[in-house]
Order: sequence, then C-alpha cells, then structure tokens
Amino acid sequence: MSKLVTANLTDKKKIVSSLVDKIKHSKTLLIVSTKNLPSSQFHSIKKNLRGKVDIRVAKKSLILRAISSTEKGALQNIKEYITADIALFFSDLDAFELSGLLADNQSPTKAKTGDIPFEDITVEPGPTDLIPGPAISELSSVGLKVAVEGGKLAIKQSVVVAKKGEPIKENVASVLSKLNIFPMKVGFIPVAAYDSVSDQVYANIVIDKKSAFEELRSAIGKSLGFAAKIGYVCKETISYIFAKANAEEKAIESLINKNHKEETQ
Repeated sequence: MSKLVTANLTDKKKIVSSLVDKIKHSKTLLIVSTKNLPSSQFHSIKKNLRGKVDIRVAKKSLILRAISSTEKGALQNIKEYITADIALFFSDLDAFELSGLLADNQSPTKAKTGDIPFEDITVEPGPTDLIPGPAISELSSVGLKVAVEGGKLAIKQSVVVAKKGEPIKENVASVLSKLNIFPMKVGFIPVAAYDSVSDQVYANIVIDKKSAFEELRSAIGKSLGFAAKIGYVCKETISYIFAKANAEEKAIESLINKNHKEETQ
C-alpha cells in the first residue's frame, strides 16, 4: 500500500473519530443544507455563531460511518437526511433555538427559477420604476393588474405570484427581479436534528419567527377572551370581569324594575 493511500486512510479515520467524539459529547446535532450558500456568507455566519456552534463539513460516506459507529438509538434515524451540500452543527443549544439563530442570520436574495419559497410570495400594490411597454405583458402574465401613473407602471392590487412549497416559475422570477423584490433567504437551512437528551430526531424545524409571533399574538388575544368568559381572575382579566359583572347587574336591575312595574299596574 502506498504512503499516499495510507495517509488518506489515516486522515479519514481521524475525521470519523473526531465526528464520533463530537456526536457523543454534544447535546444537539443539527443537519443543515448549504445549497446555494456563497462561501463568503458561510464564513460570515460561522463567525457570528462562534462559541455557540461547532460547524463541521465532511464527505457523506464519512458522516454515515461516524453515525453508525455511535451507539445512540434514535441517532441512526438521521441518516436519511444526510445528502450532498450539508454541514453538521454540534452544540449544547436546543435544536429549535439553533434554528432560530439561523433564521436571524439569513439574508434576502432574488428568486431563481425552481426555488421553493417557505411562504407565499405576494406582490403588493403601489408604484414601480417600470415604464409602459413590454413590461405590461410581463406583469400581466403573472396575474398583476397594472395602470400607467405619472409615466410609470403602478400595481393596482396585491397578488400571490408564488405559493408556499411550489417551485417558482421562470416568468415569476423575472418579474420579481424587475420589481426589485427579494423574497428568498440565503443562509444555512435546518434539515433535521438529533437531541441526545430526549434521544429523538426532529425534522421540519425551520423557524418562521414572523409567523410564530403572529400565531402567539392571536393565541394571546383568544386566551384573554376565554379567561374572562370563564371568570379566571388575574391582573389581565380583572377589569373585564368587573365590567361584565356591572353590565349583568344593570341588566338584572332593569328586569326587576320592569317586572315590578308590570305587577303594580
């Protein structure tokens, strides 16, 4: 066996051994996609996460070998998420907290044909910098209603031009580019995670903070009304409960007065 082959085998063994050690001593192993991620942003995000995450990149075969060499039950289930263009995140942070950090480190970018949006892409009404001409038919081809205002095209109503989870069409990508709309995000995309404490593999852990906050706000609004309705007393509901009691008191008083008046007539 040549020295070069021996050296390569030694290097591979070191990589596998290092990955096994990280798996055994980390709370969370997060698989992230690096597809279409520029090298400059890779290193920028890596710098931002320094001290919180240890990022490793290795060949698929070596990663699979490391996982197979680790005696952790549910960990083996993460193998199906090991594909090309991935990186491994080792951390003592919770997987969902890590996903939230990655969401904070994403940058807006133009949409390309075939990109898959994580939410509906909506073009809102308003003026554009486009002049009348071929642009009219281009905008119309994606369902936008336009009019000429001040020598420029204006969009008259909001339209969803690409739906969540569906590939972006070529004409839609072209229109979004012309309108200077950057609906996609560039960054590490969480794919799946293994939590060593719970011995569980989690998939679909992309965190949409905007939607999460909206759902939380809606839930808080509904819970306040429900709590007041059932008479749950706390500082947030006490004023509602007193107001309700006062209204019911007046209603009962009015009913009593009405009945008394009818009896005396």
